[in-house]
Amino acid sequence: MRSPVRAWTKALATAVTAATLSTPLLAGPAHAAPPGSAGGDGTWTVEPVGGGHRVTLHLNTPLPVRDAVPELAADGRSLGPAEESPDGMTLTVVTPDPAVATAGSVDVAWNGEVPEATAAAAGKAAPTPPESPAKTHGKPAPAPVDPAAPGPYAVTHDEYDLGDTAITLEGLGGRQAEIRAKVYLPDGARGRRPLVVFLHGRHSACYNPAAWTTSNTQWPCPAGQQPIASYQGYDGPADVLASHGYAVVSVSANGVNAADNPYSEDRGALARGEVVMRHLDLLADADRGVGDAKLVSLFKGRLDMSDVGLMGHSRGGEGVVKAALMNAGRARPYGIRAVLPLAPTDFARATLPGTPMAVILPYCDGDVSNQQGQHFYDDSRYAADGDPAFRSSLLVMGADHNFFNTEWTPGVAHAPASDDWSNRNDPVCGGTAPSRLTAGEQYAVGTAYIAGFFRLVQGGEQGLLPLFDGSGGTTASAGRAVVHAVAQAPAGRRLDVASFTSLAPSTRVSGAATAVVCAGMLGRSPQSGLPSCASTLTTAQAPSWTPATYANNVASTPVLRFSWSDPTGTVTVPLDKQVQNVSRYDALTFRTARDETATGDVDLAVEVVDKRGASQTIRVSEVSDALTAFPGTASPLPKTWLRTVRVPLSALTGVKPQQISEIRISGASRQGAVYLADLAFTTMAAGEARTDTLPQVSVEGATVDEGDGPGTATMTVRLSGRSATPVTVQIQTIATGAAPVVASAAQEVVVPAGALEASFRVPVNGDTAVASAPQSYQVVASVPVGATIGGGFTRLVVTDDDAV
Repeated sequence: MRSPVRAWTKALATAVTAATLSTPLLAGPAHAAPPGSAGGDGTWTVEPVGGGHRVTLHLNTPLPVRDAVPELAADGRSLGPAEESPDGMTLTVVTPDPAVATAGSVDVAWNGEVPEATAAAAGKAAPTPPESPAKTHGKPAPAPVDPAAPGPYAVTHDEYDLGDTAITLEGLGGRQAEIRAKVYLPDGARGRRPLVVFLHGRHSACYNPAAWTTSNTQWPCPAGQQPIASYQGYDGPADVLASHGYAVVSVSANGVNAADNPYSEDRGALARGEVVMRHLDLLADADRGVGDAKLVSLFKGRLDMSDVGLMGHSRGGEGVVKAALMNAGRARPYGIRAVLPLAPTDFARATLPGTPMAVILPYCDGDVSNQQGQHFYDDSRYAADGDPAFRSSLLVMGADHNFFNTEWTPGVAHAPASDDWSNRNDPVCGGTAPSRLTAGEQYAVGTAYIAGFFRLVQGGEQGLLPLFDGSGGTTASAGRAVVHAVAQAPAGRRLDVASFTSLAPSTRVSGAATAVVCAGMLGRSPQSGLPSCASTLTTAQAPSWTPATYANNVASTPVLRFSWSDPTGTVTVPLDKQVQNVSRYDALTFRTARDETATGDVDLAVEVVDKRGASQTIRVSEVSDALTAFPGTASPLPKTWLRTVRVPLSALTGVKPQQISEIRISGASRQGAVYLADLAFTTMAAGEARTDTLPQVSVEGATVDEGDGPGTATMTVRLSGRSATPVTVQIQTIATGAAPVVASAAQEVVVPAGALEASFRVPVNGDTAVASAPQSYQVVASVPVGATIGGGFTRLVVTDDDAV
């Protein structure tokens, strides 16, 4: 996303700090920011409404156009996602929280935090991590293939444009958007070529070349303004791919950007998916010689629609995941074989099993600062039995949100652009910090890993696998950038010893240790029965556990929280007799991170034992930097992000790989605490795509009477086809309004094997008061297991049954 040219620090300062509010009155006075407050150019009001309060913040300059969802915070505490006015000048939250009646400040918050307040809060919340010790596990080896090296074909650039209002989008309530794209084709490449489609993220749609200002409230652009060509910002990876024989199409989504916050149920994910699918339909027609003449001239006989890759940046990342799911629900789907969400949003936690996927997360992301796209990786790991695909998640140190796109990068963009990391003096991510990548360095990293992923998955270039599989491979084309990768092998290429999403009865905890499965954070998911992880972190510091906008109470990423007070503390995981021969695998792998409360050096010992009693022990610090601290001391840094530990079987010379009986993980430092996940023997491979074999689950809307007291509304989830195994899905009901008759809560719904539907109940607390209108609440389906999401958003409408 690109903001206006002014720095976000100033833009965010328009969120006003106001004087203490006395007893509020209906339609009470506005409270102006006092002299010297942050920015001083806005007003806010708190009004009593129906058992709660409406909090409204009026800005004197439009809200920065970000991919993150804007929130309002009272006294530094987020009240949740805000409703944004179409002109971007007003944010509103209606809350039953009585504390807002005496709020001393109302501010814009992003990802759960008020930017100006987070540094001090984070300093109190967690101890400063120690400096990371020097690595002791050797220098990473370069991958045998350079992903950014040009291929044998010259590349032709072209465009097609069907107009600003060429498509009507259900996801925007019937509003229109453009069909426009830049095309990259390999000269002289014979036959039908694999296709890759790029989708940019949320960014101002228009700009005024004379005044050098941007706008995002009207589409088509108003008089005197021009569309911002965000879709033209990915020439680097597109040219590399086209030179290797791929057809690349980078599509425009300005019409979605100008309308998604105020007019869509899901902040534009469905609309972006529709845009991608419409382009695929047009391209498929053109390949057959049908449709628009320009498209036919470009693509007739040139596209292999059974070999498609999708890359989406920011909200475009969530958009291409949605497109892949929409495609899987079609009777005749295209062959989407690879999906790459780049710095993505994930507001509703849809899973994407069965499709090779790489999520790229920039460590210095100042927009989607909680790296919520990590959920795409975490939520998809065990979402389908026999999943034939691999998935990877990569953390790029020193990279911000914007600079993967040249049209979002100051100095090279044709319209206003900015660095999304607003704190220029930050010692880790500030513009002059030694660890911060320059715009050119970051673009080179993006080019290498975007092109490399599709060349690996669609092109079968196995020499690129070390860049994505967690083995630590590097490439010269990424320069000095440090990229951490974690990966999960296809189901047929791994033996899951312990996922640690639960603690198996056979797992033993001994010595001076405790081991508890935790999930989520901030006590948001009591229905899971699991304690929270990340007990002293802010939501921006914990990508695996950060709450999702539309799945706020759904438990996320269960892991084992293991702590020890001396090295006798051990977790022992036995292997069943029938799987003790692990000789066909390449390595023992798991993910780990130091617990944020741990101090000093933290290390683990991994002992592999065979059934003869022979064993071999390797320290994590000998093979991985996973237990070193990430840099930063003020939220949103440092991050707690689980990294890969990989022990090659070739290094286990003291045991017989045909007879491995158990794995012991012990403290190798005097004391410590860590998170553990995904213990497995693996042989990594890119696998294959097979998403359309799973049924899709949808949640159906309902309308019920309120009643005069406690009651329930019955709703239904429905499958597109029967499943031989039970399907589970998480349902979040989102309470809005000052005195909602439902609660914001989550529950798990199970569709039995062989069944097509299951019902669930939402508590409704009716009354005898007369209401002015029916109340409508969002009900959202997320994180399915054994299925994928079809229709994930619906409405529960509660009508008032009390006579006037």
